[in-house]
Amino acid sequence: MVAGGLQTLTFSPFHWWWLGPVSVALILLACVPLAPQKLFRAGWFIGLGLFGSGASWVYISISEHGNTSIPVSLLLTIIFVAGLALFHGLAFWGWGKLAKESYVRRLLLFPAIWILGDWVRGWLLTGFPWLYLGTAHVDGPLGAFAPLVGVHGVTFWVTITGVAFFACWWMYVKGRSASAAMVAVVALLPWVTGPALSNVEWTQVSDEPISYASMQGNIPQQIKWDPDFLRDQIIVYLGLTEEDWDTDLILWPETAIPIPQDNAGKIIDHIDEELGESSTLITGIPWYGFSDRIEDFTFHNSIMAIGNGEGMYHKQKLVPFGEYVPLQQWLRGLIGFFDLPMSSFSRGPTNQSPLIANGHRIMPFICYEVAYPDFVARNARNTDMLLTISNDGWFGDSIGPLQHLQIARMRALETGRYMLRGTNNGMTVVIDQHGQITESIPQFTRGTLRGEVFAASGNTPFMLTGSWPVLTLALILIVFVRERIIPKP
Repeated sequence: MVAGGLQTLTFSPFHWWWLGPVSVALILLACVPLAPQKLFRAGWFIGLGLFGSGASWVYISISEHGNTSIPVSLLLTIIFVAGLALFHGLAFWGWGKLAKESYVRRLLLFPAIWILGDWVRGWLLTGFPWLYLGTAHVDGPLGAFAPLVGVHGVTFWVTITGVAFFACWWMYVKGRSASAAMVAVVALLPWVTGPALSNVEWTQVSDEPISYASMQGNIPQQIKWDPDFLRDQIIVYLGLTEEDWDTDLILWPETAIPIPQDNAGKIIDHIDEELGESSTLITGIPWYGFSDRIEDFTFHNSIMAIGNGEGMYHKQKLVPFGEYVPLQQWLRGLIGFFDLPMSSFSRGPTNQSPLIANGHRIMPFICYEVAYPDFVARNARNTDMLLTISNDGWFGDSIGPLQHLQIARMRALETGRYMLRGTNNGMTVVIDQHGQITESIPQFTRGTLRGEVFAASGNTPFMLTGSWPVLTLALILIVFVRERIIPKP
């Protein structure tokens, strides 16, 4: 559990990325000597340590914003953490089945097993693509490889380095110092060459600046969907935008207009009248209407362009219980958490077009969607910049919103594009093509961020291939290192 929990310290706000290989080496120290049948339990405890320390911030949304008692909130949080930990338990169970008792097979297979476990966790049951070890390297020496191989590729080498640490110690104990030195050199080579690779520009960033402004309303979550405060929220954002109507690109956060677009006609018309001739305002807004795909009336969590732009995007990756309730015919009404406001959204269609703003193609992502590396890379192809809006007020002053920001930075680094991030209560930032923050507003403040952003052209290698090269390599390792290929000494 301690070894798994150490990984949380690699992420924001701690940024101790160097603990990643240390955690892997400690996991191996604890697990390699175990009998195969004990590895499921060991993996589950590793998951408990990781998600119990790194994802238990869901308690805030369940307890404080879900109108749920403390005992029930604690129980649901424990179930959430324990359920996520099963992914590690099952991965380690497979590790034991494939590697049997051989130390050599266990060490060779470990990076492949870890990566495939991460990948499955990222899509099964809508996925939880959070706390990938490679994400921490948006500020680390391996981050330069993200445009090439993506976050899974970076994670792959972090685990290889941890395996090398353990193998070097093991070989040194066995008196094989020369072999240990060779393994250490190979494992550390990317860590040394990474900083030099960071100077490579995988995309072409325009020299022509685009003026930009983003509004952070800091609306309390308790009144977000209260009809008595809807007018006040609109007034807040109109007031924050008062000096920026002529800015090229203006961004309001997720559901900044907290009423469906079919009832917001007067608000949208007023914004259109205020905007300058070459200005575009992009805002989060619920959408309600008849869907040909669903063949019924439905809600979407959406984002739309107003003014000198066009387009509407419907969110595709919905948050369970926050935006839809699985098995709602049985769960609705049991406790307050299963009846959160606006928890009846439908998933948007695939292959949606980007928004157009002043002739620029901007690919939007709403909140949780930015956590999916292959989803973002695929949709970002041949666009000029990326945009994400969120309302992290659900998670208070926990580390969750800071992890979310770090994930958005990794997506900018993987795609070589500016990422514009607008949130209700922070952090609202501009992220450049290297994943670095150029402008920001502190959390829990009301204000306007102003700056310049730049369009990009071209695609990074990761945008063209996704994670498949790394996943294929992992499968090849499993095929050629399993027991029948490398027999027990």
